[in-house]
Amino acid sequence: MASIQEAATGERARETTSPAEVYATRRAAFGAQRDAHNRTRYLAANLSVVAFIAIPICLGVAIFGGPGIFYLLAAFSLAGFVAAFGWQARQDARYRRFETLAALNDEGLLRLQRDWKKLPLRQPPDAPADTALADDLDLLGHASLQHLLSYVGTPSGQTMLQGWMLAPAAPETIRPRQEAVAELAPLLDFRDELATGGRHMDMTPAGLRGFVAWAEDEPWLTRRPWLIWLSRLLPLLLVGLLVAQLTGLLHAPWWLLALGANLLLNVVAGKQIEQSLERVSERQGVFRPYAGLFHLVTAQRFQAAELNRVQADLAAGPLSAEREMRRLGVIMNFADLRLSMFFAVLQATTLWTFHTLWLLERWQARAGGSVRRWMDLLSEVDALGALAALSFDQPTWAFPRVVESASEPPSATFVARNLGHPLLPPESCVGNDVSVGPPGRFLLVTGSNMSGKSTLLRAIGMNVVLAQMGGPVCADELTLPPLALLSSIRVRDSLEEGVSYFMAELQRLKQVVTEAETTRADSARTAFFLLDEILHGTNTSERQVAARRIIRHLLSVGATGAVSTHDLTLADAPDLAVSAIQVHFTEAFTRGPDGPTMRFDYTLRPGIATSTNALKLMEIVGLPVDEE
Repeated sequence: MASIQEAATGERARETTSPAEVYATRRAAFGAQRDAHNRTRYLAANLSVVAFIAIPICLGVAIFGGPGIFYLLAAFSLAGFVAAFGWQARQDARYRRFETLAALNDEGLLRLQRDWKKLPLRQPPDAPADTALADDLDLLGHASLQHLLSYVGTPSGQTMLQGWMLAPAAPETIRPRQEAVAELAPLLDFRDELATGGRHMDMTPAGLRGFVAWAEDEPWLTRRPWLIWLSRLLPLLLVGLLVAQLTGLLHAPWWLLALGANLLLNVVAGKQIEQSLERVSERQGVFRPYAGLFHLVTAQRFQAAELNRVQADLAAGPLSAEREMRRLGVIMNFADLRLSMFFAVLQATTLWTFHTLWLLERWQARAGGSVRRWMDLLSEVDALGALAALSFDQPTWAFPRVVESASEPPSATFVARNLGHPLLPPESCVGNDVSVGPPGRFLLVTGSNMSGKSTLLRAIGMNVVLAQMGGPVCADELTLPPLALLSSIRVRDSLEEGVSYFMAELQRLKQVVTEAETTRADSARTAFFLLDEILHGTNTSERQVAARRIIRHLLSVGATGAVSTHDLTLADAPDLAVSAIQVHFTEAFTRGPDGPTMRFDYTLRPGIATSTNALKLMEIVGLPVDEE
């Protein structure tokens, strides 16, 4: 693990500036270039307007008796208009690029500040089916881990990153990802260009799925070779007959028969041809920008094995991803002629769409089977880039050590030094040393209201998620085996479904118990539960009995984890007292001239909590606390 940590921090060791200073400097530099190109594009736009107006003026002067030089001036005006228009288009593209680059670095500052209101949230539109764990640990949505990783550029990268959050990777996958993240972290220029290209894509995950579906679909025209040959022979016959009449070899307009045959073929097969072309043309916002991104990835020099594997797959033999996407773009330039006002004549005489579809289906047969893999590979680099941005932002965060529990039986399942919550601003995040497990034992967290119990559980859970994604964690050190996270933290009732709060708790706990039992059969992972104030929707005596039974059962099936509670007697039962590792949070209450105040240091201490604060909090907010 030391080599990964050195790779992640070695580049920064040579830098004297903090991530915030780097982002501020880059934002200013890109912003200056954006403003310069903005001024230039307005100049180009004004010149094109002037040139466009000059064309009819010069022609009018020349036509109505002016000197012949005005014809030349009209020609110069036309050339000037074309040149200015092209100049403006180039400046628009450069302006947009530097605008995005400046925004990316501004977002870097917002991430460091955890300014969730101003930081854009980039997330795929497809929500996962089961969001219980994501809700409990703030993995998705506003002010979440997904929000913190919103540097990701492509929509497909967002989808992949979301999948990594919800489906933990195996240790043999995590290690290569860590190496790739560590290498990408200091490569700001590469990562910014990749994110910029992704954000400039005019596509959605649905659009990408549609393009991949077409690429893997069966061809239509290729399975009808007679139609291909007929579409080639009829235009040749038309041209031959027309030339024969023009040269005097034929005196009758026999070419009209060939033209009629073309029109008939259009009636018979033209609609299907057009529909096939539309399946591709409406996805041009997907594949055209990908060619540039494939070039960016394959041209970069990497050392990490995972990144070298991606490069090798994208540039393997004759099926280079970049080259094939550019070829597809050229073919679609032919298809775009359908938008011309003169296309009806072109189609009637040449059967243009038939030849275009033939070229597309040749590309489909050659490269279509590789498209899904290419897109997944690029999405993987994009997702790794988001984790790398997190590593760059937080240079003190560590890459965790994920061990095989079977080969290295730990004294504890989860061991962290200076563990903090990833979503808290670094300047206000309090770290704690945390040890949970091994199976058969659990961490019992007690403390008063607002002292940090739930935050600790979420910090443990979110860092487990980050660790099993292959990213850095908010800790100085972290060691854990492959874990299956199970949680009951943020339970909600449902008026629509007629589910009370207590019933919702029971349903969630049933899910936790079932998954723990299922995980026991899978020796590859350890069930790791996070339970916050379980069953506080019922009376105290029944809650204690039920909670103890649930915890005993989870421990009996080989699970471990953490439980937070206000109930200081929860572990009084002899068997649970032996299994529980008791820790607590506390607070300091003072009275001053401005009234009572309470301060929390969020520092974890051994043992059971020694204080409560419900009545004191009531006093602070101004509620009556008179004794009965």
